Amino acid sequence: MIPPDGSPAAGTFNLSATSAGLAFEASLPALQRALARGAVVVQAPPGTGKTTLVPPLLANLHAGDGRVIVTQPRRVAARSAARRLAALDGTGMGGRVGYTVRGERQAGPGTLVEFVTPGILLRRLLADPGLDGTAAVVLDEVHERGLETDLLAGLLAEVRALRGDLTLVAMSATLDATRFAALLRDPDDGSPAPVVGCPAVNYPLEVQWLPAPAARLDARGVTPAFLDHVAEAAADAHVRALGRDSAVDALVFLPGAREVSRVAASLRGLLGSAVDVLELHGQVAAAEQDRAVAGRRPGDAPRIIVSTDLAESSLTVPGVRLVVDSGLAREPRRDSGRGMSGLVTISCSRASADQRAGRAARQGPGLVVRCYSQQAYGAAPAHVTPEINVADLAGAALTLACWGAPGGKGLELPDAPPRGSMDDAVEVLRELGAVTGEGQVTAAGRALAAIPADPRLARALLDGGTSTGRPLAAEVVAALTGDHRAPGGDLPRLLAQLRADKGTAGRRWAEESSRLAAVARRQGAGASTIPATTSGPEAVGAVVALAFPDRVARRVAGSADAGQYLLASGTRAGLPAGSTLSDHEWLAVAEVARASGRDAAGTGAVIRAAAPVTAATAAAAASHLLADTVDAVFVGGRLSARRTRRLGSINLSTAPARPTAAQGRMAVAAALQSEGLAALNWSAAATSLRRRLDFLHREAGEPWPDVSDPALLDRLDEWLGPELEELAAGKPVGSIDLANPLGRLMPWPEAARLDVLAPEILEVPSGSRIRIEYPDPGDAGAAPVVAVKLQECFGLAESPRLVDGRVPVLFHLLSPARRPLAVTADLTSFWAGPYGQVRGEMRGRYPKHPWPEDPWSAPATARTKHRK
Repeated sequence: MIPPDGSPAAGTFNLSATSAGLAFEASLPALQRALARGAVVVQAPPGTGKTTLVPPLLANLHAGDGRVIVTQPRRVAARSAARRLAALDGTGMGGRVGYTVRGERQAGPGTLVEFVTPGILLRRLLADPGLDGTAAVVLDEVHERGLETDLLAGLLAEVRALRGDLTLVAMSATLDATRFAALLRDPDDGSPAPVVGCPAVNYPLEVQWLPAPAARLDARGVTPAFLDHVAEAAADAHVRALGRDSAVDALVFLPGAREVSRVAASLRGLLGSAVDVLELHGQVAAAEQDRAVAGRRPGDAPRIIVSTDLAESSLTVPGVRLVVDSGLAREPRRDSGRGMSGLVTISCSRASADQRAGRAARQGPGLVVRCYSQQAYGAAPAHVTPEINVADLAGAALTLACWGAPGGKGLELPDAPPRGSMDDAVEVLRELGAVTGEGQVTAAGRALAAIPADPRLARALLDGGTSTGRPLAAEVVAALTGDHRAPGGDLPRLLAQLRADKGTAGRRWAEESSRLAAVARRQGAGASTIPATTSGPEAVGAVVALAFPDRVARRVAGSADAGQYLLASGTRAGLPAGSTLSDHEWLAVAEVARASGRDAAGTGAVIRAAAPVTAATAAAAASHLLADTVDAVFVGGRLSARRTRRLGSINLSTAPARPTAAQGRMAVAAALQSEGLAALNWSAAATSLRRRLDFLHREAGEPWPDVSDPALLDRLDEWLGPELEELAAGKPVGSIDLANPLGRLMPWPEAARLDVLAPEILEVPSGSRIRIEYPDPGDAGAAPVVAVKLQECFGLAESPRLVDGRVPVLFHLLSPARRPLAVTADLTSFWAGPYGQVRGEMRGRYPKHPWPEDPWSAPATARTKHRK
């Protein structure tokens, strides 16, 4: 603790020296009081000094209790924050202040404050869930809603519930504090963590809108014309700013490393050596990153730092009074339908745009030039999308499984992971052997979790090292984790370029390859699941196939474009035009993305990185997707079947086959469910019986059966059992008489009265036996119909009735030419009235036929009146 007189005790930080000129110094007393609760949320704008002041305060409060761990979302931010604090403390790096990032560590036994990336702390938590030797953890920049930071917030909240002495601080630069305050609530009384704020201290900021004449984005990404516009805007604005103040440096925001490199090159061409143009992104060497975020030294040329969102909130770049913003960001996105995931370029959120602009007004009045319109700003989302909602969750699912919360069950997070995305991620882990069927982590899963890479690539590193050799497996994984573009999607060609590259990109890739190979050696040999392939492009494909077995792909036969492939996942994708891979039958695809136009070969998806692979290796890597099935279909009234061998959605072979009885029954039943009972052969007798039964069910109810389509389809086995077996055995549908199956549905003893209740024939006074036409099943409003010549019904005073007198027969009375004359269900009323009009109209037209005045007593006849 700090002594009452304010002087620093031995082994503690001198906060007075550290806090000089920082706005958050005024909030330190409030923070110290709030820390008594064990968890605090700090809400303070960028540049107020929270990252510089909070960690040493915690170290002083916990002097002798353990180390303070501070997470920064990016490696350059972790190094920069550590160097700044060490410089203010007057101690060397790796002493009281240190850092650990991927592949680099400067910290020792005496380190009190250690800056790390979230991935480093996650792996430490899995290895030591109690975090022994750690007194406090600070999660910085939680507003960025990175997936690993969100996971840490949930895991550390559980650790705190078990370790009452662990202090947690979440620091946010935006108004998202309440979400984390609720998550870090007191484990005893459930009250939210206190929030300590600090007002912004930005100087006046001028905003200029300079929209480009051309579109910012097209199907391929950021347009070259827009990048030229950004470079010209930055050069012009910086020249004008230097005319007013020679100390002004500029910061240009772009979405990715490729755009940064292009704009930086353009600026060097526009401004020459008068301005020092620096690049800042994840692929730049650490020394160059540190140089970019350091302040300008006396005598140095003015600087323009061209950066990704690295410099948006977690870094303060001294001297920046001008910001040029493209308004674009690159975020992860997952397409579950196509099995694709990756980074997409979108408009940045308004919160991000404001954060970027604020960089210009931290040390004096500033200017932001937005290379887009006010309308585009207004249409952008208000806040950044939480990564957990849109990213591939395989790595997160493995972390949760190792933690003992499979699928996130029972663990509270700032945002719950989408159920579908998490289920897909767990399924990926099952296929990798990383979790059991119940989602519990396996020994192989723990080995994969120890490797700082996506679980798929971790599997390729370990298992691929066994099949292809560790050096090659490490080279492939390093290329896939870096921001490299394979020419024409050809990954072996990219590896050849990287091996020959003596510049920064090649050097960084070689260093990462060596580091991954060393990690693989420490983990030991993996399981060899594919044929040994030690050299050539197919060896590269073998490593990729181990990482992404669902993306092994076969060329689409007969396609107009030779570069079209079908992935085992079912996605159809095309190689870029002119790709050197298009001659290969099989590919292992490492990256596939949405695309349109000529890039996608008409498929809607484009292969960004792939390598050739043998059919045997594809089948071995994706062995869990191999299926040998007999597919039976009932088409055109007959059963047929084919045996198909598939690798996921890829057909390997097909041939005629004989289905089993069960397969045949399922095929017939499926056809009937799909096409309806019309797929069967309905004879006149079967149709008549079905209509009569349906009529009785409608008018008399039980026990007469329901013979509508839905009812019969639900009871196929009951009424069509033996005939179904015959159809399933290959008998043609035309040989099946459905009258017999329907007869099995008739109730006994009521069936004996079928011809009484619903007779098939009605004998009329002329002696003719006329078939009664019953309505089709489902035609609820229709009545039984007898179509008969009017002269055959003379003497029939009343309409006959069916179903014990409940339903009258509907007569269609016909002319001698069998044309309709009248329709009636009441012959008594017809003879008494309308018949007279019919007689008057028809007797002149049909003089050879009787038209008596008295139809009740006239003899009925089917003949003419003169015939003897």
